[in-house]
Amino acid sequence: MAAVSLHLGASSTARDGYVTAVDPEAAGWGYSGLRVLELAAGGVQEVTTGPDELLVLPLAGACSVECDGERFVLNGRSGVFAGPTDFAYVPRDAVAVVRSEHGGRFALPSARAERRLPFRYGPAENVPVELRGAGNCSRQVNNFCTPEAFEADKLIACEVLTPGGNWSSYPPHKHDTDRPGESVLEEIYYFEIAEGPDGAGVAYQRVYGEPDRPVEVLAEVRTGDVVLIPHGWHGPSMAAPGYDLYYLNVMAGPGAERRWLICDDPAHAWVRGTWDGVPVDPRLPFPKEDTKS
Repeated sequence: MAAVSLHLGASSTARDGYVTAVDPEAAGWGYSGLRVLELAAGGVQEVTTGPDELLVLPLAGACSVECDGERFVLNGRSGVFAGPTDFAYVPRDAVAVVRSEHGGRFALPSARAERRLPFRYGPAENVPVELRGAGNCSRQVNNFCTPEAFEADKLIACEVLTPGGNWSSYPPHKHDTDRPGESVLEEIYYFEIAEGPDGAGVAYQRVYGEPDRPVEVLAEVRTGDVVLIPHGWHGPSMAAPGYDLYYLNVMAGPGAERRWLICDDPAHAWVRGTWDGVPVDPRLPFPKEDTKS
């Protein structure tokens, strides 16, 4: 990983019709990948999966997905803060066609897979929504493709939404060691930040390693940026005041069992104890009742 940049600016990996394209070969690891597709009104993209399973996840807009003689219509959403979305699962060794009548932006999180599972539809109403933390460490997690929520071979994915001024992915944690209570998972963070009156906002991401396994990221991130986490502690993800933060987590690894098990940094794990009796930020969950779609 020494030769691979871990903070990838928006569109810096654009290729083959995707504004973001990170596969395991480009990342220098073995399993996790992500493509982001932007389609104009009436746009069409053929997606070849090869050895990867993937999802078609609307970030903004609606689309249809055709594969293996079936077609699913994804209602999508107006944007990432408008609530969970429906999605489609596309198996390895497949060719899918994504069409969008009105245009939109679509994430394709992926994982190198062994089994070929069926092409399937994931309804928005089945996405478990979890509120984590408390006070200024409150965040919302849309667990749309976690092991308990949706079947996949290797892929684990979720969305995290953090109100402006809050700290997320905190205390810092890791998942890079095969041992009881921890699983080995490579991770991709894809960011979108709410716009303010004068344009898009900013957020910050921290990743750090141990002395025998160094890794270092302290980055200002903007909409479309990606951070790769091959190993090490990651967090906090910091939402600047005034700018709500969204990130998509994409994870996969070599374990025979698909599990998402983390270990807190012992230096900061005590922070969890300060949340006792502290309410969750009242700005959660997204969307609020007065949010216009």
